[in-house]
Amino acid sequence: MSDVKTGAIGAVLVVGAGVAGMQASLDLADSGYLVHLADRSPAIGGIMSQLDKTFPTNDCAMCIISPKLVEVGRHPNIRIYPGSEVEALEGKAGCFKPTLATQPRFIDLERCTACGQCRQVCPASAINEFNQGIDRREATFMRYPQAIPRGYGIDRASCLGCGLCEKVCLAQAVRYDDQPRRTALEVGAVILAPGNEVFDPSNMDTYPYRDHPNVVTSLEFERILSASGPYRGHLMRPYDREEPTRIAWLQCVGSRDLQHCDNAYCSGVCCMYAIKEAVIAMEHAQGKLDTAIFFMDMRTYGKDFEHFYNRARDEHGVRFIRSRVHSVTPVGDGDLSIAYGTESGSIEEEIFNMVVLSVGFEVGRETIALSQRLGIEINENRFARTTSFAPVETSREGIYVCGTFQGPKDIPQSVMEASAAVAASSTLLSEARWTQAAVPEKPVEVDVRGEPPRIGVFVCQCGINIGGVVDVPAVREYAKGLPHVVYVEDNLYTCSQDTQVKMCQVIKEQGINRVIVAACTPSTHEPLFRETLVSAGRNKYLFEMANIRNHDSWVHQGDPVRATQKAKDLVRMAVAKAALLEPLEEPRLSITRGALVIGGGVAGMVAARALADLGYPVHLAERGAQLGGQARSLFKTWRGEDIRRFVDDLAQTVLHHPRVTVHLASTVTQVEGFVGNFRSTLGNGTDPVTVEHGVAIIATGGKEHRPEGYLYGQDPRVLTHQELDERFAARDPFLSSVESAVFIQCVGSREPERPYCSRVCCTHTVESALELKRLNPAMDVFVLYRDLRTYGERELLYQEARRAGVLFVRYTLENKPLVEEREERLRVTVFDPILQRQVVLSADLMVLASAVIPNEARQLSQFFKIPVTAENFFLEAHAKLRPVDFATDGVYVCGLAHYPKSIDESIAQAQAAAARAAILLARDSLALSGTVASSNPNVCSGCGVCVNICPFSAPRFMESGRDAGKAEINPALCKGCGLCAASCRSGAIRLKGFDDAQIFAMIESV
Repeated sequence: MSDVKTGAIGAVLVVGAGVAGMQASLDLADSGYLVHLADRSPAIGGIMSQLDKTFPTNDCAMCIISPKLVEVGRHPNIRIYPGSEVEALEGKAGCFKPTLATQPRFIDLERCTACGQCRQVCPASAINEFNQGIDRREATFMRYPQAIPRGYGIDRASCLGCGLCEKVCLAQAVRYDDQPRRTALEVGAVILAPGNEVFDPSNMDTYPYRDHPNVVTSLEFERILSASGPYRGHLMRPYDREEPTRIAWLQCVGSRDLQHCDNAYCSGVCCMYAIKEAVIAMEHAQGKLDTAIFFMDMRTYGKDFEHFYNRARDEHGVRFIRSRVHSVTPVGDGDLSIAYGTESGSIEEEIFNMVVLSVGFEVGRETIALSQRLGIEINENRFARTTSFAPVETSREGIYVCGTFQGPKDIPQSVMEASAAVAASSTLLSEARWTQAAVPEKPVEVDVRGEPPRIGVFVCQCGINIGGVVDVPAVREYAKGLPHVVYVEDNLYTCSQDTQVKMCQVIKEQGINRVIVAACTPSTHEPLFRETLVSAGRNKYLFEMANIRNHDSWVHQGDPVRATQKAKDLVRMAVAKAALLEPLEEPRLSITRGALVIGGGVAGMVAARALADLGYPVHLAERGAQLGGQARSLFKTWRGEDIRRFVDDLAQTVLHHPRVTVHLASTVTQVEGFVGNFRSTLGNGTDPVTVEHGVAIIATGGKEHRPEGYLYGQDPRVLTHQELDERFAARDPFLSSVESAVFIQCVGSREPERPYCSRVCCTHTVESALELKRLNPAMDVFVLYRDLRTYGERELLYQEARRAGVLFVRYTLENKPLVEEREERLRVTVFDPILQRQVVLSADLMVLASAVIPNEARQLSQFFKIPVTAENFFLEAHAKLRPVDFATDGVYVCGLAHYPKSIDESIAQAQAAAARAAILLARDSLALSGTVASSNPNVCSGCGVCVNICPFSAPRFMESGRDAGKAEINPALCKGCGLCAASCRSGAIRLKGFDDAQIFAMIESV
């Protein structure tokens, strides 16, 4: 990329407002850029707004996405253009001139108050696209209850023109003469996140989707399960609204299919969402539900995916049937017969009440047309063309891509790529930061100290997540009689934008000085509600949350009466505490504008280069004698690119970068400080180096597990993947002379000691098998596998390997291949489930797809107070929405330290970590939490219990002065966990916001 920073425009156009587009917009806006967010839909949110729940946390999808919707909707540096397309794009990187074409809405969003009167009087109806056509909506409609922007529109194709909506609209927002509009913008970069469409199976005659109502797509099933869906979350089949007792999922519909749709790729997400839907359907069912998933390969390759798969099978009883179903036949009264061939060759038949087609992704015509207008290249699968070493850069400079338009992927990878695209565009525009964006100003805070408590209580139904178990109106009425409560209301979704606006107004009008929200978990929603208090001019800590979902409705689904009583108890306790809440201050600290990147592999080098290109000094610590890490042992990417040349070039760029200081043969031996002000010591065996930095990025990488068994280490013909790659790179003549080669998958992965999938092994095997075939086309190559996980566009490699004559034989965990040494060749015995017999193979070469394991993480985990998983990978703050952040502020993760991943995925995550770190480094100062502990030295006995027990090293002994030997709390390190306060023998420590009086008030109220 050329340097076009000078004269660049400090604004970015983001096209597409799904989860990737929203993440990119928020990161850009928080980094100091003006964002123009355009989406062809009348409301932002994308496909995630249509989902029911997410795995593996079982969180309501709307509950996860709603805070982001509200944050995007009220961010001062994000301008939303709903119903808009990019009509043209002129100019060049740094100075683009896009033209947006906006379709008429026929209701003025500036005037609309979202009161809904127009919808209530509308006599015309139309198919409800948001509910996938299962039900109908009025011609005057809002896309979904939490829609942003908040306002109605008129579907003129269905409108009768009766004029009733215009007559009842007191805001005079109806505009029957509304016309298309064009908006000319000036931006420095463009980020494409238009998402994908799901495959339409209407033309597949093998599955009677078009003719039978009980054959539904996976997205339709999501709407059936959703609390805001056509059946309000009750599990029903469309044919007769009866609850099904047997449901089947058919995989790979519209994916891995060259006969019906030409979508040869794997869509990457279908296996996991089918498992999720099967598990959640059991939760929704009133009686016993039999669920069966028909599949070819179960591709549970992501972090914690294999755990979820195992739990679904072993704990929930989901049946997994390895078979490709040929057809579905209607039988009886709305039932469906599935005939399928088993691996043994027998034909089985089962009757189900519903069939769910797990449809895959495909790029829509509108997105293809968009790529043509913007002048970017797409590949043979119609995804944006990128490279492994620049995964978010399109063929046109200054235009970046993220999410499923880059290729099939899940939510975490989409979010990572969104932040990666922000890093790339920020590098281009770094000198224009804050030239167009406004610094947000907070309203003046009303001082409520000394005022009697006036408490407002907002109870959330959360669709049926809460309202389906708890009698929310009864809780609302109960709360009205509690002391100091002056206002109570219940809402369908308290986290929605309209409720936040209303809450802000009510607080001001009613003079409320304490607020309680009885809803779901504060871990995801508390920041949202606190920001609403700030908008209303109240201190954010005058807020309390009663978790009546996780602590009540979810755990007492079978006992609504007692669940309702418990909800009342939780609200009463919250009111008792809220009456004693006091405003808290947030001290501000200056930020050291520098970064420490730990690990000099590809991920670490990319992160260091990205931050340095953004203008921040970086210290890069690598424990080895050279940069490059495990990538130096690899040969080619799955696209065929030369890895070693890329690593050499990247290492030279980093070594000679003026803002990067490289510390080779160095490890972190000590870490002090906190977010914005870390102080780390790097030891290299001689002179330790002290580094001051505001953020840290953990990129410590992983390595190939050295396996046991299969004659590894005993016979030189048995190699691991990396050892084979070394021979490829060295052009070993032995490889051309091999007559027969055998690859064995899942060696050390997906086993009790390592129950995760190592993600990259299947693709690596197929690459290597094809490379052997290129060296010697007559070579016999066998791949012994459990599930072939060439996800996404990697599926094309699998197909190429089969065409090249590579033979694939499946084995099971209980019946592993047996490897024996013979005089001249290796002998491999494996049971073939298709042939139903033992097969004996002779091999000159055996390659073991050994597990990827993380490098030692526990010391860094202790230094930075960051968690690790049972498998020793670092644990991110949130699997879906914060995949590169830690719960510890100012520390980020990328690469193999997070989970096994390919080079392109590692690069994207490294860029994402840099982008997230840069948001913090771009600030002049940082506000600390007000919920921290404080110590009274007059009472402290100096026993040291708090110093020893704190996992964050916040308490310490004062070294001088009158209070020497007494404990003090560093508020920058304190996380408000309360361990010190609970353990203090003398009562010297109090936790602000959780004082003794407040806690006892809650206890006494029970």
